[in-house]
Amino acid sequence: MDPELEAFIPLFPRADLTDPVTERKNFADLAAAVPAPDVTGLDIEDRMVPADPDVPVRIYRPRQAQGAVIWLHGGGFVMGDLETEHPWAARMAGLSGTVVISVGYRLAPEHPYPAALDDAYAVLAWTAEHAAGLGIDPERIAVGGHSAGAGLAAALALRARDRQGPPVRYQLLNQPGLDDRQETWSQRHFTDTPWMNRDKVTASWRHYLGGTPATPDAAPARAADLSGLPAAYIATAELCPNRDEDITYALRLLQAGVSVELHQWPGTFHGSQAILSAEVSQRQIAELGAVLRRALAE
Repeated sequence: MDPELEAFIPLFPRADLTDPVTERKNFADLAAAVPAPDVTGLDIEDRMVPADPDVPVRIYRPRQAQGAVIWLHGGGFVMGDLETEHPWAARMAGLSGTVVISVGYRLAPEHPYPAALDDAYAVLAWTAEHAAGLGIDPERIAVGGHSAGAGLAAALALRARDRQGPPVRYQLLNQPGLDDRQETWSQRHFTDTPWMNRDKVTASWRHYLGGTPATPDAAPARAADLSGLPAAYIATAELCPNRDEDITYALRLLQAGVSVELHQWPGTFHGSQAILSAEVSQRQIAELGAVLRRALAE
């Protein structure tokens, strides 16, 4: 493990997701401890996207931005909101020069699949429909996120393709959760890795699926056909249970004719980029912004 990251491991809480309400509070407290982002040059606005029910979003608009990303927070499908994602969404907007539309999707287990995906799709459709009013190019809309949010982003790209919905230009998938089956080497062996481990992944999928069988709409790795999807950037952490399913998904996208950039970050663990002082975290975060900037450039 990267020594700069290893020093912080004792400070990471050992969340297990058996009590989602308690873990949400712990997650919020952890997020509140992250240094506040620099929002200079950003116009930030909270909106409600009309849907059933309406979906809260927070829009981060850099000056002269033209593209947009539908941004989906992490938290194992059961934690996180617009506030916990604020530092990351603001950084993404500042680094990428892209409008970031952060989605406050409904959380499991109170709202299992497909609630979160329905919310994300409603925001994607609304963004495309109101692109002129939002000051963005409807041909330059990406989807992206961290962890469970990245898995939702991948599912959102699949749904947009299958429903002939709004065109998605790019998918930015940072350590996504893609496969509920947990059959890969990394899922089977990473039982005690920091922050995210096999048991926590199991609980996350259990809460999200709510006892219903998984479909490709819920677990994108189950999709038989990945052709026709937007180009993708996929980042993995070496000591992350999701690592191998993410690498496999990247290979399957490539084999389906989809352009992919894949970066496996050595010495890192799931969510370790929250340790902002580490040099590898700084490189990870800078790369996410740069990739999105390039993807939505003319």
